[in-house]
Amino acid sequence: MTLPEAPIPLCVADPATFWPWLTWAEFARLEGKAEVLVVVPIAGFCDWELGHALDAEETVLMPVLAEASRRRDPRVRLLVIPPLRFVGGPGPRSAFAVDAPTAHAFLSDACASIQAAGFTRVVFFNASPWNEEIVDAAARDLRIERGLQMFCVNLSALGLDFRADRAKDRSRLQQLLDGLRPGATSPEAATILEQAASHLASLFSEIAARPPLPNGGRITPHMQP
Repeated sequence: MTLPEAPIPLCVADPATFWPWLTWAEFARLEGKAEVLVVVPIAGFCDWELGHALDAEETVLMPVLAEASRRRDPRVRLLVIPPLRFVGGPGPRSAFAVDAPTAHAFLSDACASIQAAGFTRVVFFNASPWNEEIVDAAARDLRIERGLQMFCVNLSALGLDFRADRAKDRSRLQQLLDGLRPGATSPEAATILEQAASHLASLFSEIAARPPLPNGGRITPHMQP
């Protein structure tokens, strides 16, 4: 009998923090879930005219996240779910996109499952320029409706912005994408990846240091969401 080849990974991820690679027994033994940051990666499909495939957003997003997971302060507890790929894409050259209400509902459903598993702190890590406002709106609504402690980080804030009409310079992004091609070796790309990952790791530390929400996340009449 011929054994099957090793399965293709779901995505680029740090094995120590990737949600799907934990067993049920490991989840059952997991303590202090309120301290864990659950990262929700968000990446759409679009031709950004950089000479790369439609999944260029994920091609950058997930290696940066995986490297940040490895570089984070060991006191920061992370879990990373697989990337949400079918999101908003109203811009030209977008593909496989859904409308804004559907994208919002998709994010909400994912966070409902995270909350059902016992977690209350969620970080949206978004690569798609077309989804930045949707992500912000969903985070606000989840804070109000579910009492989750929400945080948002956009890839553009790390100096890797896909929008040509907004980014001052996409050369770093181009170098990183080129350096992430299979078989490519690029010291410049490695440096760009390290810089972005270190920045993200520092943001995880800042987020982890934030105190938990009072009243279990419930919003009382005298509080602002």
